[in-house]
Amino acid sequence: MYAPKTDDGAAKRETPGPAATGENAIWRPCPDVPEDLVGRSAPGMRYECASIAVPQDWANPSGSGTFEIALLRARSSRQQARVGSLVVNPGGPGGSGIDTAVYLSFGAAFGGLPDEITDRFDIVGFDPRGVSRSSPVECISDADLDATFGADPDPDTEAEFDAVEAINKRVGDGCGAEYGDKLRYFSTEQAARDMDAVRDAVGDEKLTYLGYSYGTLLGATYAQLFPNKIRALVLDGAVDPGQDMVAGSESQAKGFERAFTNFTNWCTQAGGRCPIGPDARGAVTDSLEKARVSPVRGRDGREATAGWVFYAVISSLYTEQGWQDLAKAIDDLQSGDPSGVFELADRYAERDGSGRYTNFFDANLAVNCADSTAKPTLAQIRSYQSQWRAKYPLFGAALAVGMLPCAYWPGERDPYPTGAAKGAPPIVVVGTTGDPATPYEQTAKLADMLGVGVVLTWEGEGHTAYPQTECVTKAVDRYLIDLEVPQAGLRCPR
Repeated sequence: MYAPKTDDGAAKRETPGPAATGENAIWRPCPDVPEDLVGRSAPGMRYECASIAVPQDWANPSGSGTFEIALLRARSSRQQARVGSLVVNPGGPGGSGIDTAVYLSFGAAFGGLPDEITDRFDIVGFDPRGVSRSSPVECISDADLDATFGADPDPDTEAEFDAVEAINKRVGDGCGAEYGDKLRYFSTEQAARDMDAVRDAVGDEKLTYLGYSYGTLLGATYAQLFPNKIRALVLDGAVDPGQDMVAGSESQAKGFERAFTNFTNWCTQAGGRCPIGPDARGAVTDSLEKARVSPVRGRDGREATAGWVFYAVISSLYTEQGWQDLAKAIDDLQSGDPSGVFELADRYAERDGSGRYTNFFDANLAVNCADSTAKPTLAQIRSYQSQWRAKYPLFGAALAVGMLPCAYWPGERDPYPTGAAKGAPPIVVVGTTGDPATPYEQTAKLADMLGVGVVLTWEGEGHTAYPQTECVTKAVDRYLIDLEVPQAGLRCPR
């Protein structure tokens, strides 16, 4: 699960350090990428790929070796009055910007970007260092990931907690053995400096950027390091960089609990669309308890343990459309069919039908743990587990236990800076009131920290807002194209 960040790097550097290398990208056609992802290219879209080399350590560019950063550019045949490139990042950390650029290129009818944007911008995705096609971090076995996701999310006995602790120690030891001192190079600040090399590679004097979730933290870090190289930044699903690991984890517990309550309220009014109503919370809680004692076995022999049920719930709360999927999955589970639970959980875990994982969570841990110097002790984690279970019954204990991985992560840390983006133009920070993963309260905090942030609110559900709703879409489009800043305090209805 995404782990919020720490503010330990607040006064780390006074100067931005090395900038981009000035290396322009050499592009080649790559229609195979959308073919592999969705089976075809979007109508009227041309896809080109490139890669650039960046220093592993921007503080020591000549003595640290290089990473390869993979890029994809989607360009519409209808493009006219071109503004430049719109660089995108989906978050995670661990999400592929290349995949995201492909999906966004398919237009509003498929949940992608409006024609108004694709007609004026190249859509450029990059996989951050350590992610997917960009010198990927690969150090966690499929078996250990299965064990992690399948484990009880609230291990309340000593034996259960020791078992989860052992998995995390094994993962940390394995990644340390594989990468050693290089683990700190996967930090957010290093990736933000890579992003300036991406800007330079696509030939833009200033960056236009759309970042979701963790991508807002990446964008905020860029804004502090390179405030004079920004044309427009949209940060959707804000992460508060000022939170330490404990505060961030509790914030997520509160956010998921609130989103789950919104789901249960929907269930009471949804009739046949929610077969586990009217007491949806009771149905989910009962399913978790039964899974702890007698998990249902799927056709492939995998057992739908409490862990898999829990991650099915987590997965479904990222979009309001997922609510009906969750209701059906729990109803089917109660009837002895766990396939819906596995489908939802596997979607979150990025696990395919043969039990293979992407490197999403390898990269997720590498980035989160490199960023954070603060790590609670095991005794503190156990204490938070008990406290948060009482405050956030379904998610609190699991989010406390979710702090274990970085407690066992080896290597030095490289925390990102926090502070104002002095000299930057207005930056649009978008928040969704029902967001589970980056709770709405973080929106104003990120905007205030940057000093130039302008808050745009969607009174909706799910994780991130643009371009899901007309009001938000129009405001963001005007900002990206014409640099027209949304009215301060603008709130968009559902």
